[in-house]
Amino acid sequence: MKMVKTRFAPSPTGRMHVGNLRTALYSYLIAKHAGGSFMLRIEDTDQERFVPGALEIIYQTLSDAGISFDEGPDKDGGAGPYVQSERCALGIYNKYAGQLIEQGDAYYCFCTKERLDSLKEQGSDKEYAMYDKHCLSLSKEEIRANLEAGIPHVVRLNVPNEGTTTFHDEIYGDITVENKELDDMILIKSDGYPTYNFANVIDDHLMGITHVVRGNEYLSSSPKYNRLYEAFGWDIPTYVHCPLITDEEHHKLSKRSGHSSFEDLVDQGLLPQAIVNYVALLGWSPEDNQEIKTLPELVKEFDYRKINKSPAVFDIAKLKWMNGEYIRRMDDREYQDRAMPFIRQAISKDLDLQKISNMAKSRIETFEDIPELIGFLEKVPDYDCSMYEHKKMKTTIPLSLEALKAVLPVLEAADDYGNDALYSLLLGFAKDRGLKNGQVMWPIRTAVSGKQMTPGGATQLMEILGKDESLSRIRAAIEKLSENERKEQ
Repeated sequence: MKMVKTRFAPSPTGRMHVGNLRTALYSYLIAKHAGGSFMLRIEDTDQERFVPGALEIIYQTLSDAGISFDEGPDKDGGAGPYVQSERCALGIYNKYAGQLIEQGDAYYCFCTKERLDSLKEQGSDKEYAMYDKHCLSLSKEEIRANLEAGIPHVVRLNVPNEGTTTFHDEIYGDITVENKELDDMILIKSDGYPTYNFANVIDDHLMGITHVVRGNEYLSSSPKYNRLYEAFGWDIPTYVHCPLITDEEHHKLSKRSGHSSFEDLVDQGLLPQAIVNYVALLGWSPEDNQEIKTLPELVKEFDYRKINKSPAVFDIAKLKWMNGEYIRRMDDREYQDRAMPFIRQAISKDLDLQKISNMAKSRIETFEDIPELIGFLEKVPDYDCSMYEHKKMKTTIPLSLEALKAVLPVLEAADDYGNDALYSLLLGFAKDRGLKNGQVMWPIRTAVSGKQMTPGGATQLMEILGKDESLSRIRAAIEKLSENERKEQ
C-alpha cells in the first residue's frame, strides 16, 4: 500500500476562509492519523486574483493553527517546485496538454468572446452555456494556420457526449453523471496558464497525492477530473468532499458575517487552538462526544469516513463558549500576558490588576469581553433601582435600602477588607439580623457594581475596590434608593 499523502493547495487571494482552514486541517489529520505526509502547494495560476501579502497570510495562518507541512515551497521533499507559477515556467502543464491533444482527448479552441457570449444568449441559462465543440472539427491545417497567425486560443478537454461517468467519494458514495451534462472544460487558458482544474490533476499525480480533500462544491467537477486521470492512465486518488459550511441562517458563510476567515476570528480575541478545535467539528464528531480536543488528540481520533454529508452550521456562540473553555485551561502566566492589555484598557485606577484578572478568567469567552465585564470597577454605571429586587433572594427595594443603611456602620468600623474577613463579617451580620445571606450580599453587590451580573461576589469586589471606594459606592446607593423612595411616596 502507498503511504498516505495529502496536500493543501490554497490560492494567495487574501485571508484564509474558514472552509479553506478546514480543508487544510482535515488533509493534515488524514495524513498524520495514517502516519503519512502532508504537503503545501501554492496555486497561483489565476494572476488576476493574486493579492500581495496573501502568501505570507497562508504561512502565518498554518503556523498559528499548528498545522505543519512536511514538504512545500520552503521544505523540498523531492516533488517540487511547489508553486504552480514556477511549474508553469518549466512547461509541465503544456507538455501534458500536448499529450492529450495528440491522443484526441483535448483540442485547441479559437472561439472569440463574442461567439461564446452568443452561446449564452441561445441557452436557457444566461450566465452559463455548454460549449458546442465548434473547434473540435477544425482540420490540422486550420489549427496550424491559426497557431502560426497567433490567434488567441485555449485548450479544452474533449468529453464524450454519450454514456456516463461514475466516480466514488468517501463521503457521498458512488455518483454517476450523464456525459452530455459535462462541459468541455478549459485546460490551458489564453494567457498560457493552466486552469485550476487541470493543474490540480497534473500536480496531484506528479506529487504522489493519495487523498484529495476539498469542499463539496467540487463534486460536480470530479467526473471531469476522472476523465483526465483515465486519459493519462493514472490512478485516481481517494476523494473526500466536505460538506458546505453555513451561517446560522443556513446561508453560505460569507465575509459579511464578520467571522468567515481565520484572521477575522483571531482579531476578535479568539485563540487559534480553540478555532482549530471548533473547525474540526464542522462536519465531524469524535466518538466519545468530548468536544474539547487538542491537535494531537484530533490526529489520533480523526476518521474521515465519519464526516457528515449535511451542511455544517458555523455557530459563533458555540465557538466563543469553546474559546472560554480554552482560556480557563490556560497557564496562568500566558493568561495574564494576554489579559493585561484588555484590563489596562478598562482600568486606570490604582487597583490590584492581577486580582481583577484572576476574577475575570472564569467569566470571559474572549479577551475582548474583559473591558465590558470589569468596566464598573472604574466607574459605577447608571442603573435602575429595580435591580435591587430579586425574588429568589426575597429582596425588595425597601428591604435593600434597610439592609444597606444597617450594614454601613458595620463596614465603616471594619479594618480588614480582605475577601475572607468581609465575607465572615457580613454572614455574621445577616445572622444577627435574622436575614438571609442573599438579602445582605445582593444589595451590597448591586451597590458597589451597578451591574446585574458581575465576575465576583460582593466581598470579592469590595476587596478589589478597597474600603474608601466601597463605602463611597454604598453611600451613593443609599442616597439613590432614598430618592427613589421619596418619589414613590
